[in-house]
Amino acid sequence: MRKLKKMQELQISTFDNVSDGVVFLDTNWRYIYMNEAAGRLFNVNPPDIMNQDIRMPDQNIQGVPFHTSYEEAAHGQVQQKIHISISDGSRWLENRIYPSKMGLLLIFVDITDSKEVEMKSREIERSNLVLLDNLPGLAYHCRYDRDWTMLFVSQGCYELTGYQPEQLLFNRDLSFNDLISPEYRDKLWNVWTEVLPQKVHFRQEYTIVKADGEVIWVLEQAQGIYSDNGEVESIEGLVINIDDRKKRELEVEYLLEHDYLTGAFNRIHFEQEANRLDIPHLMPISIITGDINGLKLINDAFGHEQGDSMIKETAFLLGKFCRKGDVLGRIGGDEFGILLPHTDAAAADAILLQIIQSFERYNKTVSNEMIRINISFGSATKDMADINIHSVIKLAEENMFKHKLLERKSLHSAIVNSIKTTMFAKSQETEEHAERLAHLTRILGKKLSLPLIELNELELLATLHDIGKVGISDQILNKPGKLTDDEWELMKEHSEIGYRIAMSSPELMPVADFILSHHERWDGLGYPQGLAGVKIPLASRILAVADSFDAMTQDRSYRKAMPFKEALEEIARNRGTQFDPAVADTFLLFLNENRNDFKDL
Repeated sequence: MRKLKKMQELQISTFDNVSDGVVFLDTNWRYIYMNEAAGRLFNVNPPDIMNQDIRMPDQNIQGVPFHTSYEEAAHGQVQQKIHISISDGSRWLENRIYPSKMGLLLIFVDITDSKEVEMKSREIERSNLVLLDNLPGLAYHCRYDRDWTMLFVSQGCYELTGYQPEQLLFNRDLSFNDLISPEYRDKLWNVWTEVLPQKVHFRQEYTIVKADGEVIWVLEQAQGIYSDNGEVESIEGLVINIDDRKKRELEVEYLLEHDYLTGAFNRIHFEQEANRLDIPHLMPISIITGDINGLKLINDAFGHEQGDSMIKETAFLLGKFCRKGDVLGRIGGDEFGILLPHTDAAAADAILLQIIQSFERYNKTVSNEMIRINISFGSATKDMADINIHSVIKLAEENMFKHKLLERKSLHSAIVNSIKTTMFAKSQETEEHAERLAHLTRILGKKLSLPLIELNELELLATLHDIGKVGISDQILNKPGKLTDDEWELMKEHSEIGYRIAMSSPELMPVADFILSHHERWDGLGYPQGLAGVKIPLASRILAVADSFDAMTQDRSYRKAMPFKEALEEIARNRGTQFDPAVADTFLLFLNENRNDFKDL
């Protein structure tokens, strides 16, 4: 017994020399030992608390509460370990509890430094989580597997994908791979298998499908997490929404490659595609080119809106016959081209025939002859490797222009006749008025000793001088009352519209200047150029007199016809101001000499 007591005293004396705090409690929860280190930790004198009950509030050591873990250790005879704070939380101790039949051995180890590191780490982790949750996108930490199994997903997941973060964690409802558009899944996996061994960053743009079915573009930036031996443990990264920016980029890219009006490739990209297809295994390669006839005339007569409509319809009809791998391009204002790889000349001719028949069917459905599409085609084929593809395109265009020259005269005549028909249908200018003017101006031209060619031009001018009225709205042309100032300015544009139409047609080009000037006045107060005197073309001066006389002596919707005598007096009054005096005098002399021919006026 003395020997056992000696050993206990030896053990206790050993605790006196350790730096950690040591306390013994007996089975009645009384202090039976406290070393100096424990006294310093709790700021007490060890002898002063001997035999005191730890459970008694008035005798309890400050900062060391009686803990249920002590009871659990004593009753269950199991070791415990708890962390406690002292000195108002400025210091932290690890309390190790060792039970025995004699009571409890309590060891207090100062862990303030390590606890501060731990708390800082937790604070950093918490701050990082807050940061990740507030990043504009989905921050993640995932396994390196084909599902990209998520171990952590930030709150930005919902805004980006429409799914709550917990739905993706450990693939609870779906995997992140399920969100990726199918066409990108294998591509992204292949990129990861390349970058991870190289330990470089991953950066890819792709599309995902949101919970509501919307497809958006995202940018993923990420990196691998590696073990000490270099094995991939996991992946962490960020996925952000770039849909607006990507769509703008794609729109710009589209506009750089495509014609804005038709959606076909533009000429630059068409030529790039020609270079790309110019390889032996795609031979033979055929090219079809087509050029819309009379487009400028249509634009000048009816405006660019009508011309644009014709261009778009042409692109649509051509596109219907483009097979997979063919390339349709708008290679000029009114010109199109089709690249046909793996197509010999016979096959190209068969496709071209189908295209021509398609345009014929379309034109039969159009009642207005003016908006029927007349297009000339040409084709050529590259069947030898040493021939440059661009020389084949040029040959197709040359063949097209040959057809165009053959068709041009009859085509322009048809368009001009159609415009003339439209003019008579739109305005109060009737075909009878045109015929009367042609008769009067021809007589007057003869009286003025004009040569035959000028007489013919004068007759053409009389018939089509108001051709520009096809470009004026019906509301203005047929308004029963007086035009407003703005309406009158629009009406006056018909001279310039007529000029542009005439300049677009070989048949009308000789009278274009006459049409432009037919509302000029001798005194310079006319329009559109304000020409005066002999600067006005003679044909325009002749027409001005004859047109005014016919207008005065014919009924209009807004007034009755003027008697013959008053019409002559009106012309006489305006000689030298509105009319060329010599032309007016010649016309008046003719009318007076042939008064009986106008007895009904």
